[in-house]
Formats: sequence, C-alpha cells, structure tokens
Amino acid sequence: MSLIDGIFMTLLNTVACLALPKLVSVIMSAKSQKTASSTSTLTSQDSNSEIPSFS
Repeated sequence: MSLIDGIFMTLLNTVACLALPKLVSVIMSAKSQKTASSTSTLTSQDSNSEIPSFS
C-alpha cells in the first residue's frame, strides 16, 4: 500500500468514526421521540407513598 492510500484510508476512517456515532444518536433519538409520543402516560391508582421498613 502506498503512502497516499494509507493517508486516504486514515482520513476515511476518521470521518467514519466521527460521523457514525452522531448518525446513530440522531436515529435513536428520533426513534425514542416517536415511541414516547405514541405511548400514553399511566397514572398510578396506589396513593400509598410510605416506604416499608425492614428493620
């Protein structure tokens, strides 16, 4: 492999390592927003807020 090929592969790898995590983050946030907007919030009927003591 020549020096130019090595430099090209290094730059390509750098771009991929910087761009792919951002792309995955955008896709996952869009997916979670879609899921969050489609689910309804559930309210608990149990109003007992005491913490049991095991001592």
